[in-house]
Amino acid sequence: MEIKFKFFLTAFLIFNSTNFFAQNSLSITNLRVEYKTNSVGIDIQSPRLSWEIISDKNNTNQVAYEIILGESEENLRSEKNLLWQVKENNSQSILIEYKGPKLNSRQKVFWKVRVWDNHNRVSEWSEIAFWEMGLLSEIEWKANWIAADFYEDTTKSNPAHYFRKSFRLENNIKSAKLYISSHGLYEAFINGKRVGDQVFTPGWTSYHKRLQYQIYDVTTLINEKENGIGVTVGDGWYRGSLVWERNRNVYGTKLALIAQLEIEYTDGRSTKIITDDSWKVSNQGPVIMSDIYMGEKYDARKEFINWSNYNYEDLNFQKVSTRDFHKNILIASEGVPVRKIQEIAPINIIDKGNGKYIFDMGQNMVGWVKLKVKGPESVSIKLRHAEVLDKYGEFYTDNLRLAQQTIEYILKGKGEEIFEPHFTFQGFRFVEVTGYPGIPTKESITGIVIHSDMTPTGNFECSDSLINQLQHNIVWGLKGNFLDVPTDCPQRDERLGWTGDAQVFAPTACFNMDAAAFYSKWLKDLSADQKESGSIPDVIPDVIKNTSAGHTGWADAGVVIPWTLYLNYGDKRILEEQYESMKKWISYMQSRAGDDNLWTGDWHYGDWLAFASTSSAYMGAYTETDLIATAYYAYSTTLLAKIAKIIGKLDDANKYFQLADKIKSAYYNEFVTPNGRIVSNTQTGYTLSLAFDLLPDSVKQKSAEYLNENVDNFKHITTGFLGTPLISKTLTEYGYTDMAYMLLNRKKYPSWLYPITMGATTIWERWDGIKPDSTFQEKGMNSFNHYAYGAIGKWLYSTVAGIDIDENSPGFKNIIFRPLPGGDLTSASAEIKTMYGKASSSWVIENNKFIYTITIPPNTTGTVFINSKSLSDVKINGQEINAKSVLTLDRNENIFVVGSGTYKIDY
Repeated sequence: MEIKFKFFLTAFLIFNSTNFFAQNSLSITNLRVEYKTNSVGIDIQSPRLSWEIISDKNNTNQVAYEIILGESEENLRSEKNLLWQVKENNSQSILIEYKGPKLNSRQKVFWKVRVWDNHNRVSEWSEIAFWEMGLLSEIEWKANWIAADFYEDTTKSNPAHYFRKSFRLENNIKSAKLYISSHGLYEAFINGKRVGDQVFTPGWTSYHKRLQYQIYDVTTLINEKENGIGVTVGDGWYRGSLVWERNRNVYGTKLALIAQLEIEYTDGRSTKIITDDSWKVSNQGPVIMSDIYMGEKYDARKEFINWSNYNYEDLNFQKVSTRDFHKNILIASEGVPVRKIQEIAPINIIDKGNGKYIFDMGQNMVGWVKLKVKGPESVSIKLRHAEVLDKYGEFYTDNLRLAQQTIEYILKGKGEEIFEPHFTFQGFRFVEVTGYPGIPTKESITGIVIHSDMTPTGNFECSDSLINQLQHNIVWGLKGNFLDVPTDCPQRDERLGWTGDAQVFAPTACFNMDAAAFYSKWLKDLSADQKESGSIPDVIPDVIKNTSAGHTGWADAGVVIPWTLYLNYGDKRILEEQYESMKKWISYMQSRAGDDNLWTGDWHYGDWLAFASTSSAYMGAYTETDLIATAYYAYSTTLLAKIAKIIGKLDDANKYFQLADKIKSAYYNEFVTPNGRIVSNTQTGYTLSLAFDLLPDSVKQKSAEYLNENVDNFKHITTGFLGTPLISKTLTEYGYTDMAYMLLNRKKYPSWLYPITMGATTIWERWDGIKPDSTFQEKGMNSFNHYAYGAIGKWLYSTVAGIDIDENSPGFKNIIFRPLPGGDLTSASAEIKTMYGKASSSWVIENNKFIYTITIPPNTTGTVFINSKSLSDVKINGQEINAKSVLTLDRNENIFVVGSGTYKIDY
């Protein structure tokens, strides 16, 4: 059921509510540029500005704003010599495009804003924020690419490269900025101190076309006079193991570095320390081997003491050579940096005898362990990592395939030694320790959790502890698989940016984290790696190359994810930037479908890992792949038509709407009987047909009835990767909410809660990764951290807690509040930090009364659904509802619109 709200959006109910704010005021907070706070390294000439409003009054809307920008804070305070000033009667408070003078490389821009509201108030000026431009053209790079000349057998893992240089500066240094990137992963040091807190830099992109560089303010690390800089570079994604069968050197065989240290003195003079042939390099350091899949070997006896200091004797280092690697592909970091986010202590140690210990971290996590040890020189400690133990309590690693996930540390024998790996990560809950001198304790290792440092924006909880654990598992699956790209899994010899997994999970990800910048960066790599034919690779960045592209439900990520970002963040630019890529994908499908508008005959993954209806084994997809391919062809074409309309390409919109109608007609004639039965009589077949609006109105409810019957017959879910994210929402929309709750609450295999009963702390790849008899599924594809089935998370927010997006007013400009309690739940709540501020929805059933509390951020509205037969029973903040402002729907639902504020509704 689709409900249009436009016709009554001006009919607001204004109620008094408890004062939620500390002061009687209007103020501005959380200033951002391109989703980031005080960002350094913007290379967009028209960056977009956003802010949030804090108000103590209900129904607060911005009616005007004023932004001023300058090249210093003093310019803003005095409001003189401004770079740009704009004052508009406009309610827009997010993604406002800068339209001032052209910006230059390195330019630092300060800005602040104030607003006027509909209560005739003007805010104080906000705090001052800033952004800094990156290097906007290739000629700004005076540094050279440098590399080592020594021989390496690149068919296997090699030692890390240690690049270094000593240099002298003058006194009175005002600032120092380091611009740096590499072929491989780097860690930089100046005068013995680590530069920045990011890990896995420069990140993972389509390296041959787009290579990120980072900018660091290193002023506090620089000495007057004598200085040293050192950079360690490991294989990483550039030339380490990638994909299965230990493929190496996907992007090249030569590690390389480019770095430009820019020094500004207080008298206005400047100088640059650049990578050139004056640098030296060695591969005789402590990182003997590092590999994303295999792990790392570190020999502490070989450490270069003070090697990034000025006076280090580098006689055993060799001269580098400059290389002509491309500089025109260098781009400022666009995504979200990967950082060390959290530390976890082990909850148990199992002594297996003979010096072998298994540490249980209590959580399937991604990162590594920090090792603390004291022992003799040359003692070798090995750390192996696994997600699960087998039913006998033994270490289980068969599901890792060829990935070793092993860390070896060789002691130097000088007091307490603390070690963390550098250029590898593991997916694990359990750590097997061998070779430890003495008896390890819980303090001997600490889990270090890493992921892209996205801001958490969502939270869900309810009265059922298992469902709360499901939400926990969804979030931890997200954390573990968002390492600069959205990967499928973090542990075996894969860890790739599978497009199918990404597109089904994106709506859930955007409710739990601020994923706008993360996905925007990844989508640019999708466009870069798209084939000339228009087909989109199965994984982005494309490391499988010529063998795998153009598969339905996977390649559609190129349309579905931009649309998802638009809905969640109101971002039209992402639609504009990805538009040509989307058109190319639709054209590719059109070429495969032909004049009959049915995409048939091609191989696809289909409804990957769907339940086999006749046995407990998995045998692939049971919904006809021709049906799925044509369904996605229609769906993506419809989305492209909507997108074209939104960005003002009306001729294209008409063309694609017409094409979508033709595809839907062909789909109906080919795959649907006149009474609404789908040829593939599966839950996924019905779900896609209904969720993608492929059926005439006359048969929709009948098809929904068949879907409900199918679920009722099995008493469990049978969908795979493509059907699972949509089935609960589809059942709910067609009046079968109780059946959706039955699926949610089921604890036996297959279900969302079954893995939790088996001890899961993340989402599994398979419904029965561990079978009821505690044996494992097929080892070749049995990840225990695989977020795709976690796509149910969006439904937990939108239906269980009752907070959702309004497609007609995206970015949570208008928020849908529509909780539908079910199962045995007595309460549920969710909050989402939107672009405008925090929105929340919570309900509790007490003494046969439904008590519902919502919070709507300033400059937005909320459309509220009330499931009550009688409006006279409804109280809002203790007052009776104004029936004239209420629209009554079928199923005893009433809806009304309110402005910002906090409201308590009971009936």
